[in-house]
Amino acid sequence: MSDAAVNTVPAAPEFDWRAPNYDPIFIARSERLQRIRDNPSQLPALKAFYAENPAKFITDWGATFDPRGPEVGLPATVPFLLFPRQVEFIEYLHRKWKSREDGLTEKSRDMGVSWLCVAFGVWMWTFHPGTVIGFGSRKEEYVDHIGDPKSLFWKVRKFIELLPKEFKPRGYVQRVHSPFMRVLNPENNSSIIGEAGDNIGRGARTSIYFKDESAFYDRPELIDAALSQTSNCKIDVSTPNGAGNPFYRKAMGGSIEKFTFHWEQDPRKDRAWYEKQKRDLDPVVLAQEIDINYEASVTNAFIPGEFVTDAMSKGPADVEAHGPVIWGLDVARFGDDVSVLVRRRGRVVQGIERWKKVDTQFLAQAVWEKANEAFPKVDQIAVDDIGVGGGVTDRLKELARGSGVSIEGVNAAVRVSDGRNYNTRTKMWDDMKAWLEDAPVSLPKDNVLKAELTALRYSFKGGVRLLESKDDAKKRGIKSPDVADALALTFARPMIAAYKPVKFISEFRRRG
Repeated sequence: MSDAAVNTVPAAPEFDWRAPNYDPIFIARSERLQRIRDNPSQLPALKAFYAENPAKFITDWGATFDPRGPEVGLPATVPFLLFPRQVEFIEYLHRKWKSREDGLTEKSRDMGVSWLCVAFGVWMWTFHPGTVIGFGSRKEEYVDHIGDPKSLFWKVRKFIELLPKEFKPRGYVQRVHSPFMRVLNPENNSSIIGEAGDNIGRGARTSIYFKDESAFYDRPELIDAALSQTSNCKIDVSTPNGAGNPFYRKAMGGSIEKFTFHWEQDPRKDRAWYEKQKRDLDPVVLAQEIDINYEASVTNAFIPGEFVTDAMSKGPADVEAHGPVIWGLDVARFGDDVSVLVRRRGRVVQGIERWKKVDTQFLAQAVWEKANEAFPKVDQIAVDDIGVGGGVTDRLKELARGSGVSIEGVNAAVRVSDGRNYNTRTKMWDDMKAWLEDAPVSLPKDNVLKAELTALRYSFKGGVRLLESKDDAKKRGIKSPDVADALALTFARPMIAAYKPVKFISEFRRRG
């Protein structure tokens, strides 16, 4: 292969991303294409080179379409020049596919990620025989909607259409080989397939699967289970949609290599651009679409993420612990749930204990042994009293008889009449929220606790707020908030001098 044939035009440092001039790129591509056509014997070697270098192929021959271009004096169709972070993303996808590993990409708005995934998929479809590239999104119209540039398959077809004929499959005819939710390569039998909603993962086995905006799926765990059987390389791509859901857990869990596309890594954007977004966008939209802020990315989160972040930034030495010691015990009901004990003294959460798959007698005994060892002395243990928790409450009362430790059974479902909250659970969370807001507060740096505190949402029932139930949260893929509920239990039966914010909470509610 001659150097002339692969004389690429990379995105050079001097390229002005904020005032791009694509004319030299178009001219250089035309000249390079003419050299290839004048020396067709070079083409097989060039294709072999591109088969192992997807970023070079995309930069050399790829093009994208943006109808906003003419508004600012640019063509709608432009060369797909990759800036450095985009090159890194293509290399990341290549590595994930080759190593048969899953990946996750969290992103700011308008970073070209959909086009990048499409370009990588078309590169595989072009150069790697027999591969199957899957694309899924929560709605069918986002995957394939004829004539709609928003849909992924519109981008796939456009990307192929804009390639030189030398890089299109022999015999490819779009109207024949690109039916709904399918793009077939007649030369090498590779294909690109699409699925939507709960059907994701129900179709053919795939070489790689792109899950578009996967933080917004209605039943994400169902989809993950289906895909686990059909693809060895699944790439979640999304902006945030609150905390605690499967996308959040993958992003924060550390077991999957995460790729972050933040707006500051985009040479087309600067601080002035960001300040305009701040002026124009709702704070929740800004958090979700621009800042990659999970905890602030939903409108109806019961506890704002900034409260929790601030409390976790302070250690026990930064906040005075005073007043009675109150413990909250949330008792597991289901196989995957965990029994959790949270130890709080005033403004400081002093520790978290967890037990899984233990019976009520063992749990009660274990908690009581810890209470006997505690210093300062435990004043109150509040226990989730519904179902199996009742047995723990009864046993703890037997063990605590004559000790001076108050054992309080709490039925979180009981209605309250404070004019603000629907039931006891919502009221406990409301008191916990006010406690967090009346900083300083110290929480352990526990990612599970942070996710649980910020994951639950609220609605209104009978004119007052109702905290999202565990069952409803599970439908969104949110695991049972055992730790957060245990902390909330420490606010169920507040003792007179338990903590300073008691007076504040009353005043806070009067102010509304």
